[in-house]
Amino acid sequence: MAGPAAVIVAGVITTYLAVATSDGMVADDYYKRGLAINQTLARDANARQLGLRAQMAFTAEYNRVAITLNGTPAATGPLLLCLAHPGRPALDRVLPLTTSSDGLHGGAFPVLTAGRWRITLEDQQHTWRLTGEVVVPGTPVILLSPRE
Repeated sequence: MAGPAAVIVAGVITTYLAVATSDGMVADDYYKRGLAINQTLARDANARQLGLRAQMAFTAEYNRVAITLNGTPAATGPLLLCLAHPGRPALDRVLPLTTSSDGLHGGAFPVLTAGRWRITLEDQQHTWRLTGEVVVPGTPVILLSPRE
């Protein structure tokens, strides 16, 4: 009797979970999200076409960064640096970077907590983007490139 009783209890629990929880994988606006993905891929392709690459150098405390941009950006002007923590979205930051007279882009921000950070560098018009990852603490110099 224990076998059939266990199956009935498991079936009730499974039914409860299916009804009470939502499926996070299904989005109501899946078509709009698909269009946004295509725009993001176009930004990567534009960065590749322009031959863009960047080298980022963090300070030892991971609270300042200096970026050297190689290639020919489509537009001049301020750049945006997006720092995203994959496990803790509350820590995500978007920072405008300043440009010095020697062509370096840089900025200051609160100290990054330990862990893996996803980095996106883009222009303000969102016409191109470069991506990379840094592990804090870890190598303070990383290279950013368009996604393949």
